[in-house]
Amino acid sequence: MVFELIRYSADKAAEWDAFVRTAKNATFLFERAYMDYHADRFHDCSLMAYRKGRLYALLPACDDGQGTWWSHRGLTYGGLIMSAQCRAAEVCELFGMLNRWLAENGFSKVVYKHVPWIYALLPAEEDLFALQNVCHAVVRSRDIASVVDLRDRLPLSTLRRRGVKKALALGLQIRMVDAPADFWPLLEENLWSSFKARPVHTLEEISLLQRRFPENIVIYGIYQGDVLLGGTVLYVCGRVVKTQYISACEEGKRTGAIDLLFCHLLDKFAEEKKTLFDFGTSNKVVDDALNEPLIFQKEGFGARAVCYDTYEWSLGE
Repeated sequence: MVFELIRYSADKAAEWDAFVRTAKNATFLFERAYMDYHADRFHDCSLMAYRKGRLYALLPACDDGQGTWWSHRGLTYGGLIMSAQCRAAEVCELFGMLNRWLAENGFSKVVYKHVPWIYALLPAEEDLFALQNVCHAVVRSRDIASVVDLRDRLPLSTLRRRGVKKALALGLQIRMVDAPADFWPLLEENLWSSFKARPVHTLEEISLLQRRFPENIVIYGIYQGDVLLGGTVLYVCGRVVKTQYISACEEGKRTGAIDLLFCHLLDKFAEEKKTLFDFGTSNKVVDDALNEPLIFQKEGFGARAVCYDTYEWSLGE
């Protein structure tokens, strides 16, 4: 047997995190200090794959208690975390063994969130080939994200330029927000009034995560004097910057605050040699249909589509 699958346990946290930090397709979301913040809501069933005694790949995952193995239900993306040494034939063999292990341990179905290619430091789609040829997986859902290539940016749309001009004329100012508590009331109010939704993270959770990852989780706001009109929570993932939340009050929407904020941030991160800016997905919560007003705004900044795919397959067939 070439591979050995071992279920993750807390005593392996250091080994897990060391692998994540050198993997070709991982971000800080896979470090245990991030993954475990909601361990009370998701029953961890992550696996570590060893080949000839050396750690070869990670599979962050959880068990829903109903026979489905999710990689990963509590994260935006999951899937196989690979080193640069991973090869296609070996990954196919690994997925064959994974399916046997899962079936032997009482699972009947897999739901698998592939890591979008933009987060990979090297080509890393060996798992997609294995999903088709070994697992016979089908696409369960496809979310559409909007991404700006900071190395070759498209121009702002006319509407976004007008918003920037309006905000500049009013003297709006951009600065980092000191703490999530300063932004969360605005975010919660806007999400509820616009979508009858709440943030995925509570204030306590995002505050904890920012303390744990101060270089990766940052908040920028746009102000009129001392009044916060809008802001964004950003996840800095290597060469990629991703918006986790975007929100503005009614006055912020009227004054073009978000237009100026993101015009500034795109310039800033381009100067810092980041390569991609991910505005996140634009699917409706109810049926995953396209949220056209939301994606229209993001595309106005020069963003274009990258898909976040989730796959599914049955075991024992």
